[in-house]
Amino acid sequence: MPNIEQALQARGLYLPAPIHLPEGVKLPFAFARVVGSRVFISGHGPQNPDGSLAAPLGKVGRDLTVEQGYAAAKLTALSILASLKRTIGDLDRVVAWGRVFGMVNSAAGFNSQPAVINGFSDLILDLYGPDRGMHARSAVGMAELPFNIPVEIEAEVEIA
Repeated sequence: MPNIEQALQARGLYLPAPIHLPEGVKLPFAFARVVGSRVFISGHGPQNPDGSLAAPLGKVGRDLTVEQGYAAAKLTALSILASLKRTIGDLDRVVAWGRVFGMVNSAAGFNSQPAVINGFSDLILDLYGPDRGMHARSAVGMAELPFNIPVEIEAEVEIA
């Protein structure tokens, strides 16, 4: 078993199945797209192991606490890793995490978006270490996100 998958298993973490979209929703794009040695990863949200959207849904700072948002960002990391694995076959092919763009469905006045997106960054750094896992990042608040998810994250990685 590859190293990253062993690390996930050792932490009791599992990659979710492909997303189950609500009835009538069509998404005409790739969840991860390889261009040369780069993989562009579309926006992902938190998922349950079966591929459904993970609760709780809503705005951080109103419907969810910072800690719940952090947990949603961690689940979003697993969702992204699952799409990467389906696209490139082996998560150990990632040689560098380049850029991460974290969006938080934020209540009016909420300004702790970086603390929420740390749920993603902390897991990636834990799995890949400081050399491969370190990334440039933005963490911004949004008035709304699709399907009322609390967090959406997109990324870019380099692969071998």
